[in-house]
Amino acid sequence: MQNNILCEKYKLIIGYIGVMMLIVGISMIVPILIMIVYPETRSEFFYFFIPGISTIILGGILKKIFLKGDNEIKLSIQESGIIVVFSWLMAVIVCGLPFVISGQLNFVQAIFEAVSGLTTTGLSVVNVEKTSNAFLLWRSMMQFLGGAGLAVIMLSAIIGPNGMELYNAEARSDKLMPHVKKSTTVIMMIYIGYIVGGIVLYIIVGMPWFDAINHSIAAVSTGGFSTKTLSIGYYDSVSIEFITTILMILGTINFAAHTILLKGKIKEFFQIGEIKFLGFVLFAFIPIVFYFCTINLFESISKAWRVAIFEVVSALSTTGFSTVGYTNWNGFGAFALIIAMLIGGGTGSTAGGIKHYRVYVLLKSLWWNIKSFILPKRVYKQYYVVRPDGKYYVNDKHLTEITSVLTIYLLTFIVCVFILLAHGYEIKECMFEIASCLSTVGLSMGITSPDAPSFVLLTESAAMFLGRLEFVVIFYSILRIIKDVRFKFGNR
Repeated sequence: MQNNILCEKYKLIIGYIGVMMLIVGISMIVPILIMIVYPETRSEFFYFFIPGISTIILGGILKKIFLKGDNEIKLSIQESGIIVVFSWLMAVIVCGLPFVISGQLNFVQAIFEAVSGLTTTGLSVVNVEKTSNAFLLWRSMMQFLGGAGLAVIMLSAIIGPNGMELYNAEARSDKLMPHVKKSTTVIMMIYIGYIVGGIVLYIIVGMPWFDAINHSIAAVSTGGFSTKTLSIGYYDSVSIEFITTILMILGTINFAAHTILLKGKIKEFFQIGEIKFLGFVLFAFIPIVFYFCTINLFESISKAWRVAIFEVVSALSTTGFSTVGYTNWNGFGAFALIIAMLIGGGTGSTAGGIKHYRVYVLLKSLWWNIKSFILPKRVYKQYYVVRPDGKYYVNDKHLTEITSVLTIYLLTFIVCVFILLAHGYEIKECMFEIASCLSTVGLSMGITSPDAPSFVLLTESAAMFLGRLEFVVIFYSILRIIKDVRFKFGNR
């Protein structure tokens, strides 16, 4: 009996992976459409058509065979995690194929580029000045898919009895509406709405329409892929930097908080703990980066302020756009950006990192512990934080979960830094690059390049993947597969 149920569950898992494959395959039509506007790219048609149509056919077959409409089997969060992990692994391979087929990148480089795009990191080994518009748009499409999340995109279109588990398995807990389908639909509406708004604003201030599309997607998805080698710095425009800064901040805010803001509940919005923490970090980091770093790099004070504001927002939002290089930054400035990158963005947003909420709760718990020593022992106090869904009373179990994630996160950071150090890079550059990878930021001090050793690129790819899907989901999914395999074959 249990064997049969297990088989039915894995049939369902394969069926959902098929749906994800359909989404990725259909997405490859977008670069093909751009060939209508740019005839010089038509020779690249088959680079996208062959992997795209193959993925659509295979995904359709898996969905047809394994995903029955009347299947009411309930999947656990761990089993849903298997769907998410393998869907993302499949997406990475498929999304990297156009780069391999075209001969632009080798397999390791293509995997790195795909992981960077889908995880919305923005580190790149592609020469954007020599790459066609079709490939530039494909890089942005990967960030669009990864920013919203493959599961969210799927659930906004179809839904089944396992909607909530899939939703949570992709590191999302922001239930915006009573039903998952409504929540995912709202997320997609907000997501696309901000992107469209960004495109319009960019065009108004003079950015070419193609660049506007790519940069708006990259900013809202907190991805950071640019069509220019110098990133946003290429334009040297206060207006473009201002628009980008706003879009990056919007991208790093919890989608549930967006619904409160869009309803006009301004007071409730600024009462949310994450929003308070975001404001605190920005107002703390920007002045100290300006005073201790950028003011010494630029003759103009206004330029120093512009750089400090933009780079801190880019790091904290985990977007990865830049207006300047970092090779001449002093240790203080580099370390400040490393801390900002590790903190990362909001829970339930497109951003990566440890997340505002976790750091905020840990700092609050530290203050609560201090208060407990001051208050009389007979005084009982329940402590809470304000989330988009209201007051949440923090218990020891919740704190343990947060500290566990933080511990795993920092251990992974240390291990990856050691790997890069073993390849002969300097400590500052190693810490900066791994913080950028693990928090899916995309800022770089030069380690990431087409000439980087394959093992370095694979290490960075692993860090980006772990940082985007979060460690707990991946580890639980692997353990669940091992457990199921043992059960299946141990009973024979």
